[in-house]
Amino acid sequence: KREKLRTQRNLSWYGSNYSSHSRSLRPLQGAALSVGPNVGYLFNLINAKEKVKKGILKKDDIPKWLKFHLYPKEIKDSVKLATGVVGIYCAFIYYGSLQEDVFRYISPTNNLPFKYVWLLQVIEALVNVICGFIGLVVTGRTKRIPLAMFGISGASQVSAKAFTSLALANGLSFPVATLAKSGKMAPVMAGSLLLGGAKYSLLEYLNVIAIICGTAIVGLGKKKGGSTSTLGIIYIFASLVMDGVTAGFQKRLKVETAKAGVKPKPYDFMFWTNLFMLLAATLVATALGEITPGLSYLITNPEILKKILKFAACSAIGQSFIFFTISNFDPLVLSTVTTTRKIFSVLLSILLKGHSLSATGWSGIALACGGILSEMRVKITGKNENLH
Repeated sequence: KREKLRTQRNLSWYGSNYSSHSRSLRPLQGAALSVGPNVGYLFNLINAKEKVKKGILKKDDIPKWLKFHLYPKEIKDSVKLATGVVGIYCAFIYYGSLQEDVFRYISPTNNLPFKYVWLLQVIEALVNVICGFIGLVVTGRTKRIPLAMFGISGASQVSAKAFTSLALANGLSFPVATLAKSGKMAPVMAGSLLLGGAKYSLLEYLNVIAIICGTAIVGLGKKKGGSTSTLGIIYIFASLVMDGVTAGFQKRLKVETAKAGVKPKPYDFMFWTNLFMLLAATLVATALGEITPGLSYLITNPEILKKILKFAACSAIGQSFIFFTISNFDPLVLSTVTTTRKIFSVLLSILLKGHSLSATGWSGIALACGGILSEMRVKITGKNENLH
């Protein structure tokens, strides 16, 4: 304890004189010559890292100005993490807000809503393809990638996104849709149980049940004047099913790339996945006759065109930050960021978009968010608590 206190006093003294003596650890010897009898202080300073290893000091006991020099990698990692978190939060919270605005928009010229869901997927995927291509040019393309799996994964992924948009277009509120999408583990677990013989803990089952029940309570807990579309519920269920299918194909994609002896870079995933999403969305939009009337609607209503372009840009920016985070940190870090982002999106939508909830509805929000956070905790700790 005496050694710890003495070292802290020494560090505190040098911190107060830091600006006049030295700007880095490299000129410490010169600083030692200039301060004369205070060489002992500098000796303790240089050995601070060693004292942390021995347990005399904790990292938290070291001043920030010194920690920057003793642990530069940790500081850089913290900056990178902060960059990824802020980027993902800003891009996707605004993305969700714009998505809600698009499907609540009513044209002032003909009083019709925007309903060209597959055209929206075409525009979003196109912007992501452009961003992914730029990323490939900068980082380089990986050769011998099994494109067939990318094609199937891209088609199922764009279908999941389109079904979510169709749910919103058919009256399902954004908070309910977002909470429901947070329960995507349900179809993934069902598929793994039926096809893969996987096993899950009681806590994992309870988390999914909490999310599903909480979402249902939110849908039923609206104040008078609110309603939940049956067709919207069907579409969000279809989106969850496609999420499960996508997860399965993405696992196969990892196996196929491993067999081929290649390791795709982040922008390989972004470019090829979105390219096949673009092709699939274009085919469906053309088959449904959405291209011409949809473009006409956008030209007639430039206000919503601006929102859609911002929406697509946020998607591309958000995906870039996701790949940046994946390339620097464990996937669990990304899972934590995206999970908490959904909760903030739901709460901001309720507070800023005029959604009215009863006390029952708020209890559903609490239950669903509790399930989401508990699921996140299981992923982070890797411990599935046995509640038998």
